[in-house]
Amino acid sequence: MYRSEIKVLDCTIRDGGLINKHDFSHEFVRKVYKAVSHAGVDYMEIGYKNSKELFSPKEYGAWKFCDDEDIRQVIKGIESGTKISVMVDVGRVNLDDVKPEAESPVDMIRVASYVKDIDKAIYMVNHFADKGYETTINIMAISRDQGPALEEGLEQIEKESKAKVIYIVDSFGALYQETSEYLVKLFKKILKTKEVGFHGHNHLQLAFGNTIEAIIHNANYLDATVYGIGRAAGNCPLELLIGFLKNPKFDLRPILDLISNEFIPLREKIEWGYIIPYAIAGIMNEHPREAMALRNSDKKENYREFYESLITTDLD
Repeated sequence: MYRSEIKVLDCTIRDGGLINKHDFSHEFVRKVYKAVSHAGVDYMEIGYKNSKELFSPKEYGAWKFCDDEDIRQVIKGIESGTKISVMVDVGRVNLDDVKPEAESPVDMIRVASYVKDIDKAIYMVNHFADKGYETTINIMAISRDQGPALEEGLEQIEKESKAKVIYIVDSFGALYQETSEYLVKLFKKILKTKEVGFHGHNHLQLAFGNTIEAIIHNANYLDATVYGIGRAAGNCPLELLIGFLKNPKFDLRPILDLISNEFIPLREKIEWGYIIPYAIAGIMNEHPREAMALRNSDKKENYREFYESLITTDLD
């Protein structure tokens, strides 16, 4: 699958940080940046820009905050065409703390928003765009919000926002190919001046398949992570996506070396990937927080009880 307009964004550190409170060492992040750079990946999302008044640096690692100096330390001396991205959540960042793009190592800022907060996301995106950043709006939990409010939000984004890309985010890993197709076509229909992106989670082992479906229907911005690392069941694996795209600018070998040397040992320390409780959460279109809590309990393998607890909650 080759299309020159396609851009790949690696969110290994940002999404993977949701497992370990963003506590990756600078050395580890540098190795990831070096590998994805040598692989030809277009963007690397290195973490979140969060207010230290809301989140304590004593509890979270550096990539919860992405101070410019931490980023510079990681990328220093590595020749790369890979741009740096950070994510912000509506209401969790002090806009004045973000320096103009000309003074920062960051190239892109992605604003994560629910449909109900799209007006706030537009305000933030326009603020960052005026500071010189490439910008996106990532619409989260979209498997639960596909009605008139979504269409109205997209129309507002098209008319009022300076965002470059609008992302479909399958936060709960609950989408199937048919819905992925429907959403990409809906976004393309309304967003005449924006690119469409896709961010999949792997609760139903469909993150890669849904990403392919999005590509088929002309989504050009694609998220993935090394070895599929990410919250709960993780994300579309970067190595699979690069292998599928058949673009000569990508080189799979640095990613394979990174997996062998860093991610196989890491997988022994922290858990991610397809596991039955995450599959159940995806089937039920639920946030994986309860499944993650189960995996940290003494009932971690009691799948039927967990399933029935979600059914009961859903019926209530």
